[in-house]
Amino acid sequence: MGVVLNEEKLALIARFEHLTGAGSRDVIADEENNRFIFIVNNGEMGLAIGKQGANIKKAAETLGKRCEVVEYSDDPTQFLKNCFHPAKVTEIQYSDYHGDQIAHVVIRDEDRGLAIGKAGKNLNRTKMLALREHNIQNIILE
Repeated sequence: MGVVLNEEKLALIARFEHLTGAGSRDVIADEENNRFIFIVNNGEMGLAIGKQGANIKKAAETLGKRCEVVEYSDDPTQFLKNCFHPAKVTEIQYSDYHGDQIAHVVIRDEDRGLAIGKAGKNLNRTKMLALREHNIQNIILE
């Protein structure tokens, strides 16, 4: 799948960066859940959120949808941990199934519901981002 940025997405990223001061490398418009998911540059999560959430709230109000942010990492394991945050990931192992990379993720028992989200929303977001950013075809929670 990979990251493909069209003019609309580039304009959205530019507005987000202007509103928050945080650099963003990707955005997904999740129409089903009425949200934008921004992948912010490594080390810029605090800037994206802002003091007491001021920046992310301003972005959501201006853009007209809930805005979620995930901090990018070149390391797929760290990226998956960032995607599941605040759920605590205790272990990640990878396997290959007919050429597809599969991540086997162990989540702390008390955080499983948070990792999955209502109707699987959080897990689906993580699967989508893992495929786009690191070519991980599937995530299995264990």
